[in-house]
Amino acid sequence: MTDRGQQALTLERDGIHIGPSSMRWENDTLVVDIDEMSWPHLHRLKGRVTVHPEAVTSVELPLTDAGSHVWRPFAPDARIEVALDRPGWSWSGHGYFDANFGTRALEQDFSFWTWGRYPTRRGALTFYDAARRDGTELGVAVSFEKERAQVVDAPPRTPFRRSLWAVRRETRADPGTKPRQVKAMLDAPFYCRSAVETVVHGEHTVGVHEALDLDRFASPLLKPMLAVKVPRRPRWTPRR
Repeated sequence: MTDRGQQALTLERDGIHIGPSSMRWENDTLVVDIDEMSWPHLHRLKGRVTVHPEAVTSVELPLTDAGSHVWRPFAPDARIEVALDRPGWSWSGHGYFDANFGTRALEQDFSFWTWGRYPTRRGALTFYDAARRDGTELGVAVSFEKERAQVVDAPPRTPFRRSLWAVRRETRADPGTKPRQVKAMLDAPFYCRSAVETVVHGEHTVGVHEALDLDRFASPLLKPMLAVKVPRRPRWTPRR
């Protein structure tokens, strides 16, 4: 990922270009072309991710009462194909496409959150739990089946092993179940993303889980680390 200036942005009716990378809809398929420099490893990463949604929803979930943050699950249940130019980085399987939007910095409104999206026999189940700065909490479970989205009862929040950087982690699990990480994806001092195994509503499932410690993120000692991992390019000229 690279932070770029406005001149690197091009918007179209069915697509967006940011520098040399792009996302576009081709009929009912989302095509993501990646052409970036991996930092700090200094090698170029190129390839394509193709997302075939089971359905595209119109769901929007406000994460605060004021609506300053919104979660938008465009395609919570999808089939994906990944073809990147690194050994072992091409595969196909189950996936999703979502986004978060906000008008305030995350650390202004939240101190901690966890999110998990788990495939089910009928579609997908998502849990969003967050501690807000005003002392209230968000705890919601949404079941997706094709175009249908429904808020459902969630099993208890269940802690499991902390990340390599000791970020606290929890997800939803049926009583008596101990969630566990089965694959590491990203570990940072304030954020962890991983594949997690759990049991919900009697169904064994492995899904993507994230934990975000925004107290740590707001620390002036940690924020400068982002500049090492996410470089900034205020100017960009298309290659001929």
